[in-house]
Parts: sequence; structure tokens; C-alpha cells
Amino acid sequence: MYSRRDLLKGVLVGVGAPLLNAYAFTRSSDLAPGVHTASFRDLQLAPGSDPIDGLIEALVACGVQYCELYAPHVEARFMASHRHHTMSSMARQMVRREQRKWRLRTPAAYFRAIGRKFEKHGIAIAAFNVSPDASFTDEEIDAAFSTAKALGAETITASTTLDVAARMAPIAERHRTIVALHGGSRIDDADAIGSPESFAAALRMSRYFKVSLDVGNFTAANLDSLDYLRAHHRDVANLRLKDRRKNQGEDLPWGAGDTPIRDVLKLVKDEMWRIRGYVDCEYGGAANSIDEVKKCLAYAAETAL
Repeated sequence: MYSRRDLLKGVLVGVGAPLLNAYAFTRSSDLAPGVHTASFRDLQLAPGSDPIDGLIEALVACGVQYCELYAPHVEARFMASHRHHTMSSMARQMVRREQRKWRLRTPAAYFRAIGRKFEKHGIAIAAFNVSPDASFTDEEIDAAFSTAKALGAETITASTTLDVAARMAPIAERHRTIVALHGGSRIDDADAIGSPESFAAALRMSRYFKVSLDVGNFTAANLDSLDYLRAHHRDVANLRLKDRRKNQGEDLPWGAGDTPIRDVLKLVKDEMWRIRGYVDCEYGGAANSIDEVKKCLAYAAETAL
């Protein structure tokens, strides 16, 4: 990642660190948060409608210019009704096999068309959120990178384990694509990613690995997002923004938990770090998800006042 001071000096952050694509931070408004599309958990779609159209409408309603696109929003669903497939009666193993075949066989043109839809509405798919687990084959992981490129994403974000990250590393190198590893709040498992130590272990695997710092999960794990950012901001590709209480507390409306969201955003702004932020609205809320996302964006906007 770059600070403005580094850019003025023409200094690359990190020896041999790969450049993000040309879209990254071309406007001052890029410092405003985008939205993780899983935040729209209750979108109601008309029968036979394209779910992508509904998702884009939600993003447009929220007035954002970029998003972190959740992989299930663009993949066929094999356990529920979907405009492409309905396979709810399949056994779990068969469903997983069909899902893998779909990922390996779906042409890049399918995803390029989705990317053009977003672009037409002035929304960049800045990150593609796909989270390989141990069931993914190497070919399936490779396909995720190809999908991200076809969508036009500049980074992949992934919630995964150190074991799977080690398998992702050579694939990231081959595709020359940044992977921002998302941290969970349960950090007592030796294979989990989420603590400063586990992030450091993952970053040693590849120069293309960065951190997707979930400030809510960091707080729930009784860790300090501000301290981590001050020490490791050059390793952080993006922020997941949510509010949780300490001690594995629940997700809450912004301002009701212990997460220093405004302090984090102010620090990034004051230091002029080029770190994207994404609203990750996971709490229930009384309103529909679009209205709740708007509340989160308004809360973040007050940091700029």
C-alpha cells in the first residue's frame, strides 16, 4: 500500500511489492468506504430476475463507488432456488462436486459480463471475496483467481486457514494477484488467521499476501486495531468495518460496540494511507439491510467532518 508521502517520493512500499491495478485510488472519494455485498442479506428479488441486478440496485441506492463482491452472489447455488440451478435434493457430496464443476467450467465471459454491469453503473469491483477451505482443489483455487481477473477485481479477499493459504501462495504468485487474508476473531486455533502472529506467518508465504483487517473481529479477540495499523499499515490492503464488543461479543449497530471505527478511519485519513474500507453489516437491525448500510456509511462519513 502507498502513503501520499511515498508516492511523492516515488518510493514503492516494500521491496518487490506488486502494484495494484491502475484503478486504485484515482479519486479523492476513494477513501470513503465501500460495501461488502454480503451486507445485503435480505434482498428480495422478483421471480426470474437476475440477482446481480438487485445487488447493483442496492449499491447504487447506497451511493458507493466500489465494493467487495461476495463470491456466492455470482456463483450458482446448488442447495436453493437459483435462476440457473435448483438442486436442493442432492446429497452434500454430490452438491459439492457439482459446485466444483461449475467453478471449473464457467467461462470467463460470464464473469466479464457481470463486471461490465457493475462498471456501467459506476461501481468498481475492487475486491472479490472468495474463501477456499480444505475441500478446494488447487484447480478450484486457480479458477477463483481467474474469476477475480474476469470481474475486474484488483484484489482477492479470503477467510481461510494457514494450511490453505500455503496452497494459495504459489497460485497468487503465478497470477500476480494480491490476496488480502481476512482475520477472524477466534484466534486460539494454531491454524487460524486473525492474530498479529498468524498474519505475520501468512505474509511470509508470499509477497502477494496482504491483510484484510476486520476491526470488529480484532476487537472481539481483545486486540487493538489502532496499534496494529500504526505498526503494520503497509501490510494492510483493506479494512472490514463492523462494530463488535470485546470478549467475542456480538455484532452491533455502529457506535453501540467497543470497536473504534471512527478512530480507525480518522487514523487512515490523517496518515493518508491508501487502505480501502468496506462496510460489513452483519448485525440484525430493525430496518432492511440497505437502510442499515446507509446508516453505517453515514456514521463513517461523520469522521470526515
